[in-house]
Amino acid sequence: MPVGVWAVSEGKNTDAGQPPATDSGATAGGASLEQFAALDVRVGTVVAARPHATARKPAYQLQIDFGPLGVKSSSAQIAALYTPETLIGRQVIAVVNLPPRKVAGFVSEVLVLGALTGEGAVVLLAPERRVADGDRIA
Repeated sequence: MPVGVWAVSEGKNTDAGQPPATDSGATAGGASLEQFAALDVRVGTVVAARPHATARKPAYQLQIDFGPLGVKSSSAQIAALYTPETLIGRQVIAVVNLPPRKVAGFVSEVLVLGALTGEGAVVLLAPERRVADGDRIA
């Protein structure tokens, strides 16, 4: 799975239009509401972006300002649709409370979220209007 993209498994639909629930409250192949609520998803602004030269797939090393949370790093496979210049100043949405992960020698502290197109490119998720860096996604 590319860094910066969440993959969601589809469960078998029931007559009610929902996958069947498990004892933990999670749907078959999915997460419970409690598990989802445990994620801290925030808005941040990209303040620096450069190619991630040692990554196996084309990626960028991002520095993202999350306001009161500070500047965090992320490795994101978004080179198909974005250049470093177009990323600077762009607001993005990221999960900020996952453990840091080393990606080709670079420590990625947050997971930037995007939609995966049928061609495999990642389209970044962003608020529809400018908000304060660090604002929580509800």
